[in-house]
Amino acid sequence: MIDLLGYDFMQRALLAALVTGLAAPVIGTYLVQRRLALLGDGLGHVAVTGVALGLLTGIAPTWTAVVVAILGAVAIETIRDRGHTSGDLALALLFYGGLAGGVMITGLAGQSGATLQQYLFGSITSISRTDIWFTIALAFVILGLGLGLMPQLFTVAQDQDFAQVAGLNVRAYNLLVAVLAAVTVTVAMRTVGLLLVSALMIVPVATSQQLARSFRATIAGAVVVGAGAGVGGLLVSAYLSQSYGLTVQPGPAIVLLALACFVATWPLGVLLRRRQRRHAPFPDVEPDDHEVSGTHDHEHGPDCGHLAVPHGDHVDYVHDGHRHAPHGEHYDEH
Repeated sequence: MIDLLGYDFMQRALLAALVTGLAAPVIGTYLVQRRLALLGDGLGHVAVTGVALGLLTGIAPTWTAVVVAILGAVAIETIRDRGHTSGDLALALLFYGGLAGGVMITGLAGQSGATLQQYLFGSITSISRTDIWFTIALAFVILGLGLGLMPQLFTVAQDQDFAQVAGLNVRAYNLLVAVLAAVTVTVAMRTVGLLLVSALMIVPVATSQQLARSFRATIAGAVVVGAGAGVGGLLVSAYLSQSYGLTVQPGPAIVLLALACFVATWPLGVLLRRRQRRHAPFPDVEPDDHEVSGTHDHEHGPDCGHLAVPHGDHVDYVHDGHRHAPHGEHYDEH
């Protein structure tokens, strides 16, 4: 295994896995906030057409994939913003049109499905020196814009009405996120493949959300998980292939390792959320409704079995989705 790490192709693959794992979750975090988790999948399908155009024209498929994916991102934002069409319908148009166009053009170029397959499922160990510099440059662009514009992009993703009132150009920032997602798709194309690229953008974010309690912490955790899954999946694939002669593709191994991280953190996330709800099941503000009730079905007290919530100078008890506070001979209903 140590000998394998000394080869140039393995070092290039590790570098590609690392920068892809760092960049993809950053944009994925904004997509999750905007409930557009499948945008990466749609753009990946559009990029298939870009790869096929590269095969047909003789231009490097990576470059044509970047151009076509960006055009697809602009198209979907235009359809969603001005065409009064829902986001999932625009994504469906990308799914079907992009994949069908890519397969058809690949056939017209006289190429077999095997040629297209290395782009669909990744071929990180065959990445060239030119491709690695291309990948690193795009990854730095994604990280620079995604982290440098974090306050603006977070505000637009969280509340577009507030962002507009605050003077932000919501349409421009939405378009920027879509374009960065398209660039991310092409960066990850050789690492995990166009059909699995969305997983590397979304799964690390979902994993980080199990433990993080702020947006910055979510991005930081997602980047750590993405980079770890990228490098770890590649090493696991290389180890199984070299030691046991198994055919394990790096792309699926990276995605499955990211999913394993999510499965491992999910129970802990459930416990943390449950503990948080027990401590603060309601916002720490004075309830608007305050109704006095003379009778109640339950005798609330320290041993009644219902959750006790300290509130001001007394204790409320949670029951049937609302709070009761025994005050002398009556109950206050919140």
